[in-house]
Amino acid sequence: MASAEPKQTLLDWFHHWELTQPQAVYLTQPNGHQVTDYTWAEVGDQARRMAAHLKSLKLAPRSNIGLLSKNCAHWIIADLAIWMAGHVSVPLYPTLNTETASFILEHAEVKLLFLGKLEKSDWDSIRSALPADLPCVALPLAHPNDYPRWEDLVAKTRPAKTALRRKAQELATIVYTSGSTGKPKGVMISFGAMLRCAEGARTLVEPTPEDRMISYLPLAHAAERAVVESPSLRSGCRVYFADSLTTFLDDMRRARPTLFLSVPRLWTKFYLGIQQKLPLKRQKVLFRMPVVGGIVKRKLLHELGLDYTRYALTGAAPLPPHILEWYREIGLELIEGYGMSENFAYSHSNRTGQVRVGYVGQPMPGAQCRIAENGEILVKSPCNMMGYYRDEERTREALDAEGWLHTGDRGEIDDKGRLRITGRVKELFKTSKGKYVAPSPIENRLMRHPKIEAVCVAGAGMPQPYALVMLSLDAQAQIGDAAARAELDHELSDLLDEVNSELEPHEVLDFIAVVKEQWTIENGFLTPTMKIKRDIVEKRYEPEIEAWASRRRKIVWG
Repeated sequence: MASAEPKQTLLDWFHHWELTQPQAVYLTQPNGHQVTDYTWAEVGDQARRMAAHLKSLKLAPRSNIGLLSKNCAHWIIADLAIWMAGHVSVPLYPTLNTETASFILEHAEVKLLFLGKLEKSDWDSIRSALPADLPCVALPLAHPNDYPRWEDLVAKTRPAKTALRRKAQELATIVYTSGSTGKPKGVMISFGAMLRCAEGARTLVEPTPEDRMISYLPLAHAAERAVVESPSLRSGCRVYFADSLTTFLDDMRRARPTLFLSVPRLWTKFYLGIQQKLPLKRQKVLFRMPVVGGIVKRKLLHELGLDYTRYALTGAAPLPPHILEWYREIGLELIEGYGMSENFAYSHSNRTGQVRVGYVGQPMPGAQCRIAENGEILVKSPCNMMGYYRDEERTREALDAEGWLHTGDRGEIDDKGRLRITGRVKELFKTSKGKYVAPSPIENRLMRHPKIEAVCVAGAGMPQPYALVMLSLDAQAQIGDAAARAELDHELSDLLDEVNSELEPHEVLDFIAVVKEQWTIENGFLTPTMKIKRDIVEKRYEPEIEAWASRRRKIVWG
């Protein structure tokens, strides 16, 4: 029988589902050809056993415990164990380089680290960052190592008889910002904020134990915790995991998620993948056919594993309007949301039926928003952070005395309270003519072209801005053919003319440079949530810019 006591935390809700649906599957973990299901009862048993082990170590109450792994079932089970033992979880991105991992482990004063599923290259990088005296526990899918294994510790430890109740105002987790610039900051999130986020989402989505999610965006990021972990614990949903990038579509088809979060880069990849198989012109012909059109649209969603999706969310960066319109055309309305680590991704969301393309919607229940005199978006959210860990100065810069979070984003609000992001306050750059340029709106216009996967507009100190463009892999594979390259050159030239005709004179792009290399998380050009690291991208191509500009061509092939 479920406890009648008021539930203050996600941990309280976990105990509720553990009691009311113990044999229901909570977590589904693929591993090669094998798939393992974990029921709520099994998750609870393992978490309690590991919590008992953590307690036996006699760590100080509320110690910081690290979690370094790709998304997997035991990531969430370890998180629960950390909370049950009275400690604080500190997730680390599995793709961190040695320097950043060392910084976080030291800055967060991590007392023990759970090590899990990692790519071999990431494991090689991380291993050298681990202090010799840092206790570690190897999760089930970890690379072979000499640390104590989760399975062995769980097998020999009796489960904690009573689960420790945590209070809403207590620190639950420290989320380190992915950091497109500077050192990562440790965002302190309370148990109350995590639950309030899940409660607020319920008013829009109404998740139930029948819903299915797939977890593949990094759990070290606030958005995945806010949109997958927190709602699943609050509402009893089932969570599937992805095995790898190569199996991702198979994992999607296994899960058939009813609730799905993705980022613009992946929505764009899905879109480009479909266009490669079924060109847009052919789609338009088929869509106009009364019966056939409906069948084709359903097949496209089925191909992506999204045919059962009733709520699809996109966030982290703007999604080009033509891609939003395409998904709507095939029967999937993408709901744009807005948030950041500092408010546990709980700020704004569009409402079904009230979507305005280019806007991220109205404030979430309990949240408020206003625009400062300099155009900066200020948010007062019930999920705002407690502050930055061990950094009072930057906490005061981010949170003012009235509780408003200074987001660093620029925006505007329409007459229905919907917010539009127009760029970053610090993203503006000044040309040699003394004019300021906001790159994001220009980048969104360039993203109209179906073969462009990413764009970075720059030009500080130049007479006019320019655009660095990364093509999709399919498009890159074709440009070795002279005729295909000439055709694409012509298309991009037309695109440049079209975009420039929509811009103010000081914003007009001098040229588009098509770069050769892919921008990835692995090579440091993207954050873990696939946002461009502008400073890194600009620095990489800075030596080439003068020569490219001197060619006096609209399209420059790097």
